[in-house]
Amino acid sequence: MANITLSIPDEIYRKMKKHPEIKWSEIARKAIIEYLNRLENITTCGEILKDLGRDFEERLSKISFEKAVGYYKGMRDKEWKRISTIPTS
Repeated sequence: MANITLSIPDEIYRKMKKHPEIKWSEIARKAIIEYLNRLENITTCGEILKDLGRDFEERLSKISFEKAVGYYKGMRDKEWKRISTIPTS
């Protein structure tokens, strides 16, 4: 297992020293693992979004312009209705 060295502010170090029962290296290790997992999920989400984008483009290319305009107007009207019913105060 590799070792790393961290620099932390003195104030944080003093607070950590008040809790000798806690294995701070384990806390740091878990935080790093969690962060790496989130980064990997972002990559996975990015791939999913690209696939969805390709699927959307394929489906959109099969719709006539007039039909697409109709869908757009319908969504615009629904969004306007949704926004206009939100209380402002």
